[in-house]
Amino acid sequence: MSTTAAQPTFTSEFAATYKDMMLGRIEHEHKTTRRVIQNIPNQKLDYRHDPKGRTALELAHHIVVSEIWFLNSIADGRFDWKDPEPAHTVAEILAQYDRDFPKAMARAKKTTGEHLTKITDFFGMKMPTFSYIQFCQDHTVHHRGQLSTYLRCMGGKVPDIYGGSADEPWEAGK
Repeated sequence: MSTTAAQPTFTSEFAATYKDMMLGRIEHEHKTTRRVIQNIPNQKLDYRHDPKGRTALELAHHIVVSEIWFLNSIADGRFDWKDPEPAHTVAEILAQYDRDFPKAMARAKKTTGEHLTKITDFFGMKMPTFSYIQFCQDHTVHHRGQLSTYLRCMGGKVPDIYGGSADEPWEAGK
């Protein structure tokens, strides 16, 4: 016996409000993500925990390229992945982040509630476009967490992410 569960219907107003709230979170997290990437020691760019894993440089580049791609894809209403050119330095990755993130964020902010309620295909997963804003946030935080576990092993410092670290203790009022 098969059943079909009722799918929720989202209004344009809901999607626009959700967009504003979630893009604000992504902008806030952007500063922390940048600080984690900035703390990768230049002499340890090829560090990885396991042969199957990405190097620190590859992981940092993946975070930046993917976040910008998600925001632009949300604005475009379609997800077309193209493998990026590899990065060679942390400075190069941060320059790309500083240059392209604000543009992609501005594009995403301009989307309308009507645009965001349309169903968009993401590699076979079909959801309202606004749903991918949360996916973008989750993806970045997931990989940033991976990268932050590399830092101390590489001799780098772990920045205050959500309330201090051994390298950067939390300060009230900061």
